[in-house]
Amino acid sequence: MNLEKIISENKGTIVDVRTREEFSGGNVFGSINIPLQEIPQRMEELKNLNAPLILCCASGGRSGQAQNYLSSYGIDCHNGGSWLSVNNYKSNNIEK
Repeated sequence: MNLEKIISENKGTIVDVRTREEFSGGNVFGSINIPLQEIPQRMEELKNLNAPLILCCASGGRSGQAQNYLSSYGIDCHNGGSWLSVNNYKSNNIEK
């Protein structure tokens, strides 16, 4: 299943890895905020989220780092890139 379809069909969990300050300035409805630097300490929480995890940030760089790290632990996750792109995919589904 491609990423756009996963997001538009509300599969999995959207995890925004930006800082709390960035997240509070705007985010994808229903997403959760786990800043990149907190991921190692919050692995149990991440393992218990509804998979696949759709990771996003400002541009895709930090979410790419998070995807590489989480994948190395066997967690089903995808780099969604920019939170604005993920939000657009989700919004397209809401409008239908």
